[in-house]
Amino acid sequence: MGNLRSRVLSWFARAYLARARRKGLDLSRMSLLPDAALLPLRRDGLDPVAELGARRDSEPVSKLPLPVGLDVWLVTGHEEAKAVLADAKSFSNDFGNLVGQAGTAADDNPGGLGFADPPAHTRLRKLLTPEFTMRRLSRLKPGIEAIVAQRLDAMAAAEAPVDLVEQFALPIPSLVICDLLGVSYDDREEFQRHAVARFDLFGGAGASLGAISESLEYLRGVVRRERERPGDGLLGMIITEHGDEVSDIELAGLADGVLTGGFETTASMLSLGALVLLNDPDTFKLVRDDDDAINSVVEELLRYLTVVQVAFPRFAREDVEVGGVRIEKGAMVLCSLSGANRDHVLGPGMEEFDPGREPTSHLAFGYGVHRCVGAELARMELRAAYPALVRRFPGMRLAVPPEELTFRKASIVYGVESLPVTLG
Repeated sequence: MGNLRSRVLSWFARAYLARARRKGLDLSRMSLLPDAALLPLRRDGLDPVAELGARRDSEPVSKLPLPVGLDVWLVTGHEEAKAVLADAKSFSNDFGNLVGQAGTAADDNPGGLGFADPPAHTRLRKLLTPEFTMRRLSRLKPGIEAIVAQRLDAMAAAEAPVDLVEQFALPIPSLVICDLLGVSYDDREEFQRHAVARFDLFGGAGASLGAISESLEYLRGVVRRERERPGDGLLGMIITEHGDEVSDIELAGLADGVLTGGFETTASMLSLGALVLLNDPDTFKLVRDDDDAINSVVEELLRYLTVVQVAFPRFAREDVEVGGVRIEKGAMVLCSLSGANRDHVLGPGMEEFDPGREPTSHLAFGYGVHRCVGAELARMELRAAYPALVRRFPGMRLAVPPEELTFRKASIVYGVESLPVTLG
């Protein structure tokens, strides 16, 4: 879900760290990137910082200063971002564009869909697409509902206050992905440990980069076990249907994409969406009492929160014009999804959350050939979890003043660190 993963920022971090080490700087006492470069990742509570909206309104395609020796453009307008994301002919996602930059080697390629161009991307996506049709996903629905119910039971039994992030938002997508991939019950605790360890790059650059590497190695082990005895999950079915046509490295890369896309983003949506409901009693009541309202509420939450803040980087294959601005061949282009989803071209009042709003053509799942393959699975989880939560605990309230909540700083996948509640 949500197309940009931690790998993108990990490359920026690696590039900046390499430059910093050469200068002999104390990396434990400095930010990874300067404030100006972090503009598309900064927020004020649930909202992108006002500076991002101001830039979108005045200059929807603008230069972004990054200390890595690259020509980088930031696209904040909705139509401009949509044009870039749709244009796989003019823009490349291939990891090869990063090789040789700040010590990045070809072996650093994590695999998966996000850093691949057609025809390689097309081939890999065709392996996944059958498993994400509504017919195939429908088999997961009873499991999703059971996982949600189990987490609500655990919350009811927990000592107050209950942390919705730890008890609700993190376990649900992790366990759903275990079901989807076919991870055995014996491996699920280890799977969740790896998922949580890589959750936020800015928890510490060295630790996060190491967690990503360790996670990929773990997933390769899962793939090897599935190769020996294929199960009925996604990995086992791909192995059964395609055999040696797909390598273990490719499968681990696909599993990693499912993990980072389906875990980080859905966990953040569950926690931040719950916060919106807690802050908005009318919408809380609407979700609790009206079965027909949940689809529109989920779509508006996806647009309003846009937890994946920027899309995978694109590289111009040729000189190209976007929004009247000339971008030269080889330049990197970053599309601000959070900025684009607040663009006034989508309608009035886009800075506000409005559950009665007609659905918009939001970019929360990206757009074009790299649109999130797991979008419908994410929607299924959100549609199941929010109503179940507010119906089970209709008296739920924040256990701390809203201003005491701590949000992630400069994270590609935005979220809240903890969300303590009393269940009422």
